[in-house]
Amino acid sequence: MRIPGWRRGTAGSGDTAASGDSAPAADTAPAGDPSPEPAAATEPAAADAPTAAAATAAAPAAVPLPAAAAASPTPPPARSGLGSLSRFKVAGLAAAVLGVLAVGGIAASTLGGQRAAGRTTADASQPAHPASPAAPLSVVSVTQGGATTGTDGADPVQVMLSTPLAATSPMPIVRPHVAGTWKQTGHTLTFTPATPFQPNTAVRVRFPAGQDGLRSAAGGLLASPVVDHLRTKSWSNLRLKQLLAQLGYLPLKWTAQDASAPQPDNMATELAAVYAPPAGSFSWRHGYPKILTSFWGGPSSLIMEGAIRAFQADEGQTMTGVVTWSLWQHLLKAAAKGHTNPHGYTYAVASKGSPETLTVWHNGKVVMHTLANTGIPAAPTVDGTFPVYLRYQYQIMKGTNPDGSKYADPVWWVAYFNGGDAVHYFPRGSYGFEQSLGCVELPWTQAHQVWPYLSYGSLVTVTG
Repeated sequence: MRIPGWRRGTAGSGDTAASGDSAPAADTAPAGDPSPEPAAATEPAAADAPTAAAATAAAPAAVPLPAAAAASPTPPPARSGLGSLSRFKVAGLAAAVLGVLAVGGIAASTLGGQRAAGRTTADASQPAHPASPAAPLSVVSVTQGGATTGTDGADPVQVMLSTPLAATSPMPIVRPHVAGTWKQTGHTLTFTPATPFQPNTAVRVRFPAGQDGLRSAAGGLLASPVVDHLRTKSWSNLRLKQLLAQLGYLPLKWTAQDASAPQPDNMATELAAVYAPPAGSFSWRHGYPKILTSFWGGPSSLIMEGAIRAFQADEGQTMTGVVTWSLWQHLLKAAAKGHTNPHGYTYAVASKGSPETLTVWHNGKVVMHTLANTGIPAAPTVDGTFPVYLRYQYQIMKGTNPDGSKYADPVWWVAYFNGGDAVHYFPRGSYGFEQSLGCVELPWTQAHQVWPYLSYGSLVTVTG
């Protein structure tokens, strides 16, 4: 075995054999033939060599030899298989080997620690259990004032969800569209309309689904679109009467219970009052005959029909006397703007007593009392109460006489109230008894004076 870096027989070497001491034959070189140099040790690759700093740190500290031993080296004892290698060099070599092993151990430990740390970090970044998908969002209920039908259109719409929405989630879509605001409190969404929904209206609340739909705070979505329906109350007959009285289309006055309370004066407050009419009372205007009070009653009363016709005529609508959505639209606007009846309230009574007369009241005062003619027994004027529905200043009135002959008579100041029966001027030699074919005939002057009062919707009572 050869130790790299050891050369036998070098002069002055501490490993040189003592004088007279012969080496064993196996270790003796032939005379004049120097011992061949051992093969140079191959240097380890740079990547595998420990750094100088690491080797220095890992190698044990060198122990200095005693001075006497350094000055007078003693012959070595009988050599073992390591030859004549000095103890110093052996110690140095052992230290170097130990250094290499120590550095290798440190490197291995470091690399091993890094690999372990890497695994620990990677493992720590993974959840202990895979995250569960967010629960789907669902709509629990949609109500308005706690109801789904017969609702108050001025009340907020409340939506109960299975879980709160994310702050960035879109809101449900409400139709018909009205201005308003959404607010979320826990699981509840509240839509407060700035203007109430119209009465007798189907309100739809739509909830979009999918990625562009509603999203819960946990990320849950609606599985499919949802549409819920509400229906508001019908129009308030009480509020209709209040409005017509306020606007002067009734022979009654309406007074609010709290005179200091603000009265509806715009569309929003007017609609709110339709759902919750303010408290108050009606009172008859003075001057009208008692018979008129018998026509006041429910929603189809004659007084209400006449008032509705009068308002429809003033608003340019078809006179039907029937409550419609269009009527309410116009009525609420007129009330909000304070547009009162431009004609006042008129009531007329044609009496078939002897003598026959026509009496007209306007705004509680008698404006006309005159002799009049009604229908002959073959074509009588029908008793009853009817609203004026057609007016002409002049026309050619045509018809059939009781004997079957035809007539075409010029007439003026015409106000139809029941079929072909009308109040108008017709020239007669005298008045106060049965002469017409069903109409109420007046002298020229009186017919001219009364015609402006008998506006559309004015009630005419024929009594025997």
